[in-house]
Amino acid sequence: MASMDGGFVDCHCHITACEFAEDLEDVIKRTREAGVKTLISVTEEPSEFERVIQLFKSYPDLVAPCFGIHPVQGCGSHDQRSVKIQDLEPALPLFQKYRDDIVAVGEIGLDYTPWYAPTSQEREEQLTVFTKQLQISKDLDLPVNIHSRSAAKVTIATLKEQGITCALLHNFAGKLSVAMEGVQAGYFFSFPPAVCRNDQKSKLIKQIPLEHICLETDSPALGPEKHVRNEPKNISLVCEYIAHVKGITPQMVIHATTDNALRLFPKIKRLE
Repeated sequence: MASMDGGFVDCHCHITACEFAEDLEDVIKRTREAGVKTLISVTEEPSEFERVIQLFKSYPDLVAPCFGIHPVQGCGSHDQRSVKIQDLEPALPLFQKYRDDIVAVGEIGLDYTPWYAPTSQEREEQLTVFTKQLQISKDLDLPVNIHSRSAAKVTIATLKEQGITCALLHNFAGKLSVAMEGVQAGYFFSFPPAVCRNDQKSKLIKQIPLEHICLETDSPALGPEKHVRNEPKNISLVCEYIAHVKGITPQMVIHATTDNALRLFPKIKRLE
């Protein structure tokens, strides 16, 4: 699908992932050819922060960097574990150092999947790290890019309690009633190409107003095929799927979701 209405905004991807290290130039080339105009690139741990800033400097018209400490640490390894407060400490000075460059705080949130957070102590520590980063987002006047696996209700409740007004709930998988609480609070929801594999998310996509939907790829994860590296170029697939579910044209989806992304992440306007 060609670029229209200024092109696609991929609101949640991991361009710093090691899966892209070998052929990033080619990935970027395919991204541009697919009509993607902005990659909102989230991070999960402090070791990625300098790398995403490097990529922003290399591709200033494309890469929009975010800093965040993910609720699950060690995501690229076998020893994944629930986040601890110490994981946040090395990140704190970097949020300040690069406050002018980053467009959002993320990927942050909660992951109450039983094997990551089997005890209330782990869940409470995740909540502490999450709320501290929500405070940072308020101090820096930035939106948040949110992970909410097995914790949709408490994530949205926490965002509201903390007075957050600008939030993207990525790959949202909670109940429709919980999503609607988010819609009422003014939050946005994004879906990756993996939604094309089955119709589990179709009810959510159908019911969430288009004015609250953004596009994402979550590259290199959650692509159209299982166990195959996902890329930002696949964003057109999720655009077409949303259009199909809502019974509208893909052009309408591009126009609305890009407009939504610009409202949610106002600092990406400088990339144009």
